[in-house]
Amino acid sequence: MDGFIGRRRELAALSRMLGRTETGGRAGRPGRAVLMRGRRRVGKSRLAEEFIGRADVPHLFFTASAQPSLQADLALFTDAARSSSLPGARAFQEQSPQTWDAALHLLAAALPTDRPSVVVIDEMPYLIANDPGFEGTLQKVYDRELSKRPVLLLCIGSDLAMMEALNEYGRPFHQRATEMVIPPLNPAEVAEMLSLPAADAFDAYLVTGGLPLVLDEWPEGDGVFDYLGDAVMDPTSALLVSGERALAAEFPTGAMARQVLTAIGSGERSFSLIGRAAGGLPQASLTRALHLLTTKRMVDALVPLSTHPSRETRYVVADPHLRFWLSLLGPYLVEVERGRGDLVLERIKKSWTAWRGRAVEAVVREALFRMPGSILPEGTGAVGGYWTRTNDPEIDIVAADRAPVAKRVTAVGSIKWLENRPFDGHDLARLVLHRSLLPGADDTTPLLAVSRSGSTVDGVPTIAPEDLLSAWR
Repeated sequence: MDGFIGRRRELAALSRMLGRTETGGRAGRPGRAVLMRGRRRVGKSRLAEEFIGRADVPHLFFTASAQPSLQADLALFTDAARSSSLPGARAFQEQSPQTWDAALHLLAAALPTDRPSVVVIDEMPYLIANDPGFEGTLQKVYDRELSKRPVLLLCIGSDLAMMEALNEYGRPFHQRATEMVIPPLNPAEVAEMLSLPAADAFDAYLVTGGLPLVLDEWPEGDGVFDYLGDAVMDPTSALLVSGERALAAEFPTGAMARQVLTAIGSGERSFSLIGRAAGGLPQASLTRALHLLTTKRMVDALVPLSTHPSRETRYVVADPHLRFWLSLLGPYLVEVERGRGDLVLERIKKSWTAWRGRAVEAVVREALFRMPGSILPEGTGAVGGYWTRTNDPEIDIVAADRAPVAKRVTAVGSIKWLENRPFDGHDLARLVLHRSLLPGADDTTPLLAVSRSGSTVDGVPTIAPEDLLSAWR
């Protein structure tokens, strides 16, 4: 493919594993398995399709449905196998397996033995939900049949916790598969895909979350409001529908966890305020909902980073796009549907500076931790933030030797992500004051600034959007 951006590392890793099926394995077991996981709509299936197209080998691509029916899944698998390019696909024309054991044995017989092939099982968590025995059946057939053939088995799923657990000790597939995590496109890939300068690329990343489906409809070179001006006028745009589809796939309408996620997305971050915004949930119910959301990796539970332990946990939506959708799009879809996307756009413009300033913090911290060179002092092993119950102080960047309780704070910093508003002497004075209130920091702790619009002070390293983008290049 034309138009396929990024994923070089993942494509190379899949190619290496496919190559190993061709060169053979120990004890005559050339087969390989991969457990591929990633958030919904990050392009896992598209990556698998791209890999298969480039590999040009016999393959079967099966996608399970969300229907709560074992027989429906078996029928879909049989249809996919019949139309596949596997040399033994004809055998499925004469068979209608009624169990996964029979279907997978039939698959093994259809695979080539003299050249590599690829089998993709997409949305595997649906299969496990419909048939709890599927996991054990796959393990048995893999050990006895599939591993003896030069096949690369790709098992794909969006339920991050379930896919991660499949390879844990005590599970049937333990140590049989390589784990591969597929993240959204990163800010550097967004910049490349949309031909945007660094600062504008971060805006696009915060809105889209790096989701290829949304980025595909973003015109090359357009700024954030050029794109939003069109997207919010179209009820069918990927920007509008992707958030609702992600929520529908994870939670039934009206589910308590969905209420809590919506409350967090609206801007509430502390336990008590989230419970209040979610309709006054009892403490036990709120605790269960937050546990589910963090287990599903939809919400991150953050604690202040310093040399003192803290209970001031704050919760944030993990996915940037869903964070944007829950805050500025989801509550106002009815306006889009009645042709008043202009109201939504105007509301976004009014909220944009404050929302972006908060949303970019997590991205900046990740970039700092990933950046090559000596931006952060030697010995830095974690980057986070610091706050108190009253937000006095609230520090954007705390670098330390470890988290969540550090032995040593290595740097303290401020983020100023404003148009035409550089980091100045007032910001420096405030940062120095806040450093004095941070447990583990003193007058010798290095300072740094991250600024969208540069700096007017000397003596403090200032990191620009272009520098941050280098973290992903």
